[in-house]
Amino acid sequence: MKVEVRHGNVEQALRILKRKIAKEGLMRRLKEIEHYEKPCQKRIRKNAQNVKNVRKAESKTRLKPRSRRNYY
Repeated sequence: MKVEVRHGNVEQALRILKRKIAKEGLMRRLKEIEHYEKPCQKRIRKNAQNVKNVRKAESKTRLKPRSRRNYY
């Protein structure tokens, strides 16, 4: 992963690097590897993530409610 430092602006380059790392999920993966996670805890975490993903997908496909005036 490369980040270009432009005009000597290191702080901006660090922000861009952190954003790229967060997008790829590297920090989350490192935290998972750092500590042992019991199989039941792993299952619980994965199920919670699946529920979150399903709800997010449903909210994107659901029609937005119209204003109350248009109901009558």
